[in-house]
Amino acid sequence: MQDTLILQNVWDFVRAQDAYLKSPFFPALFSFIVYMGFCLPFVILDILSSKAAFIRKYKIQPNTQVTWEMAGTCIMQTVYNHIVFIFPLTVLHWYWKPVFYPLEAPGLIRVILDIVACLLLFDFQYFIWHLIHHKVPWLYKTFHKVHHKYTSTFALTAEHSGAWETLSLGFFAAISPMMLDCHPLTEMLFFVVNIWLSVEDHCGYDFPWATHRLVPFGLFGGAPHHDLHHLKFKSNYAPYFTHWDKIFGTLLQANVRNN
Repeated sequence: MQDTLILQNVWDFVRAQDAYLKSPFFPALFSFIVYMGFCLPFVILDILSSKAAFIRKYKIQPNTQVTWEMAGTCIMQTVYNHIVFIFPLTVLHWYWKPVFYPLEAPGLIRVILDIVACLLLFDFQYFIWHLIHHKVPWLYKTFHKVHHKYTSTFALTAEHSGAWETLSLGFFAAISPMMLDCHPLTEMLFFVVNIWLSVEDHCGYDFPWATHRLVPFGLFGGAPHHDLHHLKFKSNYAPYFTHWDKIFGTLLQANVRNN
């Protein structure tokens, strides 16, 4: 009961924004604003890293530099995907399935467990999609190659992808909380956490407080794990956790980067 009360005030505030939440523009704007907000600190770090050694020492590939042209290309791709593909689909979803928000908030423990479950489900879905799109040359060249334009990752590359990949990942993110019957607040928080982890995966930095350093036993790959995927192409297909790559024999550790 106590853990429910913790989130009730938060949920009451969210529900008070009903006019915005039920707007057909909300999902696409929410996704874009959260994504760009998470990218911004890393963009600033990329600008400063060329002159600040104390920042550059945390870069996974310290000899690479993000240019304005690279950043602009990624931003334009993200804007294009949101306007041309994501927004029309969210409008259709808004029309066919009106949003309903219950009065009561979920319990805090339930929210945490559901978010972890959603991340595990999304991780499995994307691992299978990702593995297939690397193993089948036609799928890679036709749909996934655009995401591998840069072999050194930076935050804005997280959503530098074509229509099929953008829609596939969006579908996985949307269907995971639905399959697990999550509360709408949990669904929103999962979207935020998922976007953050995707940005962090592509940020190109290995900070002491990074998620993969906080999760024990090497269960979470993080930025070094995914940056190595962009560099080597044939390993580390799971976006977040490492267990599927271990099971399928596709895990490559960061210490073999230069081999």
